[in-house]
Amino acid sequence: MAITLTERAAGEIKRVKEEQKLDDELFLRIGVAGGGCSGFNYTLGFDNNYDAKKDSKYNFHGVDVVVDKKSSLYLDGTKVDWFEGDGRRGFTFDNPNAVSACSCCSASQA
Repeated sequence: MAITLTERAAGEIKRVKEEQKLDDELFLRIGVAGGGCSGFNYTLGFDNNYDAKKDSKYNFHGVDVVVDKKSSLYLDGTKVDWFEGDGRRGFTFDNPNAVSACSCCSASQA
């Protein structure tokens, strides 16, 4: 399985969808994009375009998550969590494939 979404992260996704009155049919798309100081950036967004040939679909704690197969190569084993504390809050990515990381939530692939 490419990724895991923690219960805490799923709760935050549900909260945002409800707060913004987003369509229940929207899913969370997670991916990687080139750029960032360490090689690539993680991407998160709501989407409704799913292509079974190009995407993998998962459900974590009632949240549908889609990852394109290209990003899956970089995200294999990644745990997405929600952090709130020390005056900061946001999603975190624990990626065992990342060789290095920086504070801007980018990672470098070996």
